[in-house]
Amino acid sequence: SPLYPDVIAKLFPEAAHQVCQFHVLKEITQAVLHAVAKVRKELKAKQPSLPRGRPSKANQAQARKAKRIQRRIADLFDHRHLFVQHRLTPAERRTLQRITRGLPHLRTLRQIMDEVYRLFDRRCRTETALAKLARLRRRVRRFKRVGRTLTKLFTPTLEKALTFLDDRLLPATSNAVERSNRRFRKAQRSVYSVRTAQH
Repeated sequence: SPLYPDVIAKLFPEAAHQVCQFHVLKEITQAVLHAVAKVRKELKAKQPSLPRGRPSKANQAQARKAKRIQRRIADLFDHRHLFVQHRLTPAERRTLQRITRGLPHLRTLRQIMDEVYRLFDRRCRTETALAKLARLRRRVRRFKRVGRTLTKLFTPTLEKALTFLDDRLLPATSNAVERSNRRFRKAQRSVYSVRTAQH
């Protein structure tokens, strides 16, 4: 909420602002999946249109091409989770190599996603992670086609999501706060829903 930062900065000027890692990663993975969906749409536009019925001898080559493109679109849809999954098995990596053959920008997207996950490694400090992030941003800027997709990598919230690396006791997500809020709201509903003298 925009209500919090000004008040926190006024009352606790030295406090570090930790943004929930889960929500930051969710925004980036959604952007990657949107890019994969865009590639599927581009492939669909390249698919040759054929008349209904069995293809004639003159249209057999076009029919084979349409079938290949349709198979590739189906593979990209069925295995779209491989572009954002945290860890891949060797078999999943082979599948990813197969479905991205001829689509180098999709392979670049997966490599960038690996580097994003490495930013949140507890074994490094915030300063090291910020240096990795700066290198990653320079790399993304070089790839024009990918750069337009991953604008979320340039938001200041990503830097705030790395604050927890300098504090072993600080959680990376806001799960504890959200869990407390849910418990409070549930208790509040149960109290206000039954207005008896005992309650």
